[in-house]
Amino acid sequence: MLYKKLTILGFLSMVALLSMGASLSIGTVPIPLSHTFRAVIGKIPYLQIFVDGSIAHTYLMILFDLRFPRILLTMLVGAGLATAGCCMQGLFRNPMASPYVIGISSGSAFGAALALLIIPGLFSVPLSAFIFGVSTTFLVYRISRRESRVFTQTLLLAGIAVGFFFSAITSLLMYMAAESVHRLVFWIMGGFWNSSWMNLLVAFPFIGFGIPAIYLFARDLNILQLGEDSAAHLGVEVERTKKFLLIFASLITASAVSVSGIIGFVGLIVPHITRLLVGPDHRILIPTSALVGAILLMWCDTLARVIITPAELPVGIITACFGAPFFIYLLIRKKSVGYD
Repeated sequence: MLYKKLTILGFLSMVALLSMGASLSIGTVPIPLSHTFRAVIGKIPYLQIFVDGSIAHTYLMILFDLRFPRILLTMLVGAGLATAGCCMQGLFRNPMASPYVIGISSGSAFGAALALLIIPGLFSVPLSAFIFGVSTTFLVYRISRRESRVFTQTLLLAGIAVGFFFSAITSLLMYMAAESVHRLVFWIMGGFWNSSWMNLLVAFPFIGFGIPAIYLFARDLNILQLGEDSAAHLGVEVERTKKFLLIFASLITASAVSVSGIIGFVGLIVPHITRLLVGPDHRILIPTSALVGAILLMWCDTLARVIITPAELPVGIITACFGAPFFIYLLIRKKSVGYD
């Protein structure tokens, strides 16, 4: 069984690498796959001698200044959202949970809107979105905490209430800001058109730290599926585990939202897909979800780049088109098996 799961991980890693190559070649300016391969190999130390330098400068600029940082960022965000979704579903023991369930997206959207109105700039929007996203998580956590315990149902309800509050204020800001409303609407829809190496460097420390940190709690997530009381009897520090998992998932989600806007459904549907592949064990489910999330969001963004070329769709629309029918299917399936 372990061999089968490791084989799936290896296969998905190969799919991710091949998908990167294909996505680098696809776009408004198509680049032959052989040119893409030679350009990438030419950037690797000690391998330049195996390729010639006859690649057009325009191709190199498109590949390494535009597409490469964008693809890496989509994969990073996709892996982060999928891991956070896997964490949330395991923590709440609810297949309908997602990274945005406790109001992170609404808080981040409000932070972005505020920055666009007050101090618009290259770093002000993602920084403000990140600060407000994380702050929303801590606010919801404080509201739902009682006598040193955090009750899951209270946390969800507090997240919904705080999320609606921030959404209402964001709508008010959009109504008042006629000049910036277009940019804000596109940011809320989610997309990677402003991707750069700098955005990648901004998001990587938080998402790159958050995914392994959540994986360290994979065994505790497995035990939590038995219920909090049973997990406590088996030696899991339930409240401490919930606190750390919420912090790590929130860091990942707020970082992702700060550089890409609100991209829904990735954290909802990917854990379900991966459970069909590898089962419910979080020790293999988390890395598999990260890989599938990276691949899925990369192809969604590739589709968003070319579907109405030379214009570009917000990738959040693409993920919603795939995710909403899947969510409806989950609701129908949950109803048919007869549990709430």
